[in-house]
Amino acid sequence: MMGRRSARRTEGQPGLRVLEGARVLVTRSPDRAASLVAALRETGAEPLLLPLIDFERARDQHSLEVAFDALGAGAYSWLVISSVTTVQALEELARDRGVTLSQWLPGTVRVATIGPATRHELEARGIPVDLAPARLQSGVGLLDIWPQGHGSVFLPQADIADGRLAEGLESLGASVQAVTAYHTVDYPADPARSFSPDGGAAVEPPLAEVLTPSEAKTELAAGRLHAVVAASPSAAQRIHGGLSPLGDCRFVAIGRSTAAEAERLGLPVAAVAEQPTTSGLVSAVIEALAPKHSASTPPAPENYAKDRP
Repeated sequence: MMGRRSARRTEGQPGLRVLEGARVLVTRSPDRAASLVAALRETGAEPLLLPLIDFERARDQHSLEVAFDALGAGAYSWLVISSVTTVQALEELARDRGVTLSQWLPGTVRVATIGPATRHELEARGIPVDLAPARLQSGVGLLDIWPQGHGSVFLPQADIADGRLAEGLESLGASVQAVTAYHTVDYPADPARSFSPDGGAAVEPPLAEVLTPSEAKTELAAGRLHAVVAASPSAAQRIHGGLSPLGDCRFVAIGRSTAAEAERLGLPVAAVAEQPTTSGLVSAVIEALAPKHSASTPPAPENYAKDRP
C-alpha cells in the first residue's frame, strides 16, 4: 500500500476518465451519496454503495426541545452547526411548531458553521451564515476565527461529536449549551426513531448498486474493490469492524479526523481529502488510485477493468 497522500483539488476534467474501470465503495446512504456517485462516474469509476451509518432522533428529546425553544426566544447570541444532519434535525423541530427553521431563528442570533456542505444546506433554507472558516474547515478552523469572549452559544450536535469544539469555545469566553441533536447508529435507523429531513418528501431511487456488508466483504475478498471512501470517523470504525483487512483496497478519508481514527485502528490511509466536499473526495480517490493523473494529464492505457471478473 502506498503512503498516505493529501489530495489536491484535481478531480477529472470533462472527458478525462482517469479511473476507468475502478470500483469504488462509498460508505454513505443512497440519499446522501448522489453527488459523489455522479462525480466518480465522470472519472470512469464504478461507484457502489455500502450504507454503514444512519441517524435517529435524540434520546433526550426534552432537553433538545427546551434548548430549541430558548433559541427561538432569543436566549442565545450564536447558533453553531457543524453538520447537515443537525440542520435537518432542527428543521424537523421547527416543522413540529408549524414554521421553518429560518422563521424560528430570531434576528438577533448569529449563525456559525463548518464546511461548505453545511453552509449550503443552511443557505438553501434561507439562513445566512455569519461565520465559517475558509481555510481549515473543521472545529479547529472555527475556533481560529471565533470572536474572543463572544456571548452565549447553542451547540446542537451528534451524540458522538468531539467535545473539543465546546471546550474550545468556552476557553475563548463563550457560554456554551451543548445538546445532543441526533444519534448516529448502524444502518438502517429504526423507522420509529428516524427523522424525515424533507418533511416526508419522496426518496429518489439509488443511483448506484447498494451492497450489504456481506456482499461488500465478498467483493473485497475477491479483489474486486479498489478503494473505499469513509466520510466520518464512525464510518472508519465500521469499515474496520466489518471489512478489514482491506488488502489492496485503498482507504480514502474525508478529513484528518477520519484519517486519524483509521490509523488508530490500524487501517492504512492512502489519501485524505483536503476539503470535505465532493470534489475533494474525488481528488483523493484519484490521488490514491491514479496519482499520475492528479494533474491535467491524459489517462494511461492501463485501467482497472482487468481486475474485474
